[in-house]
Amino acid sequence: MKEFSSAYITSLLAPYYSVEDESLIERIRVYISVLLNWNEKISLTKITDPGEIVRFHFGESLFAASSLKIRNGRLADVGSGAGFPGLPLAMALPGVRATLIESNAKKAAFLSEASRQLSNVTVLRSRMEEMKGPEAFDYICARAVGTHASLIRWSQEKLTSKGRLVLFLGEEDAQAVSEISRWNWTPRIKIPNSSRRFILSGSPVR
Repeated sequence: MKEFSSAYITSLLAPYYSVEDESLIERIRVYISVLLNWNEKISLTKITDPGEIVRFHFGESLFAASSLKIRNGRLADVGSGAGFPGLPLAMALPGVRATLIESNAKKAAFLSEASRQLSNVTVLRSRMEEMKGPEAFDYICARAVGTHASLIRWSQEKLTSKGRLVLFLGEEDAQAVSEISRWNWTPRIKIPNSSRRFILSGSPVR
């Protein structure tokens, strides 16, 4: 992917996130190569153009870091799938310790391969409800979860006292979720280059 220059990747990410570490670019290149190879065997993403992978997958994921000032802490990516938003956040932010929660065995195997050079990533083949142990998270993220109600109930138990739930949602879902009681929701943030996609963040009322 030599023609996929650092300057081009940086320009694609610019509306979402300012790249300060050149090593992030190389991690993105490696990830895209692994993703496209695995995508021929299992369905991970319908987006196969490298530029669109950077813009849509990495851009949207990293926008959470810049818009919500995520820098350090324990992060759970629920229903991680192809690794978004957890993997890009772990790649860009060494102070984030990410747990990628994925119940599908093949997708979990892909995540293990894609993250094997990252010491701050753990892949957990599990459903969120089946997680064992008392570990709590500073951030719980989800980009593609079908039922938000169960995720929100689970997050109430798994977030630290100052923890935040971060959701990537369409306009109607963002409106509906922001009306759920016993949560302090911040105003939704429109994702750049998207007409109806938003990031919504909130903390449970303790």
